[in-house]
Amino acid sequence: MSSSLEQMYQQVILDHAKSPHGRGFVAVADGHVHGESHQVNPTCGDEVTMRVEFDTADPAAPTISRVSWEGQGCSISQASLSVLTDLVTGAPVAQSEHLGEVFRELMQSRGKGLDDEREDELGDATAFTGVSQFPARIKCALLGWAALRDTLATSGVLAASDAAQPSTDPNPSPQEKR
Repeated sequence: MSSSLEQMYQQVILDHAKSPHGRGFVAVADGHVHGESHQVNPTCGDEVTMRVEFDTADPAAPTISRVSWEGQGCSISQASLSVLTDLVTGAPVAQSEHLGEVFRELMQSRGKGLDDEREDELGDATAFTGVSQFPARIKCALLGWAALRDTLATSGVLAASDAAQPSTDPNPSPQEKR
């Protein structure tokens, strides 16, 4: 990675850490589907409580309408939460889960990054490519993504979204064969 690209990535992380998007809880309107998760990185003390509100007007394709969070920790964890907030707000749940998977792949790249298409999907989150070279910092970057995944699962919207996806099972159940 060129030093100018590394500097740009460092600046993206610093900007998001200084002015994090989504920080500060927002009350969920009565009757709205939401999830909340508290995650802690015991190796360094980073922690976050994330609240995610969903638009379930189309139960088969729920979207994330709002992400708010409170947390403390290093600039990497705080910046990652901020970037995550920008990436998933307004996105369908299935796309948000996909972005989480792509980000986890980035964190496993050991600084090599991903192909252009997957990096384009991640937008500013590609700034964390350098973090993937440092195993101790990977958990910092993944903290918010773990909280998001937990809110998707505990709120029930992930199951609703999965149920709407066509089956790729080569051995469908008797109900799916009909």
